[in-house]
Amino acid sequence: MMNFRRDRQREEPEINLIPFIDVLLVVLIFLMVSTTYSKFTELQITLPTADAEKVQERPFEINVTIDAKGNYTVNNVPVAFHSVAGLAEDLRNAARSGPNGQPATDPVVIVNADQFAMHQMVINVLEAARVAGYDKLTFAAQTGGQK
Repeated sequence: MMNFRRDRQREEPEINLIPFIDVLLVVLIFLMVSTTYSKFTELQITLPTADAEKVQERPFEINVTIDAKGNYTVNNVPVAFHSVAGLAEDLRNAARSGPNGQPATDPVVIVNADQFAMHQMVINVLEAARVAGYDKLTFAAQTGGQK
């Protein structure tokens, strides 16, 4: 009996991954094409009506506007930005002229930032509101913008 495999070493079997990857890519493309994307809409609700007329209490608002060039305004008054502490003092001054001439105790800071304003400018307003002790903060945005 002759042994033909005596001189050769035995080769380890290996899996060829190229056809497997090709099949996975075809399946992936099929799933991407056949998937339907749906948009979630808001809930349509009807709010109950109240018989008594209640005066809605709105908190005092401090509107901070940042344009694309880096200019700040606090309640439509232009302010020069030198430091976060200076901007915090401008926020405190705006709160001092609160409703009915009384200082506002817990105002809401509304940030109206241009979409092309630098990120650091918005962070400066956030930090100034923190330094001033105003923890209620919101961002203004427009809805339904079509480009």
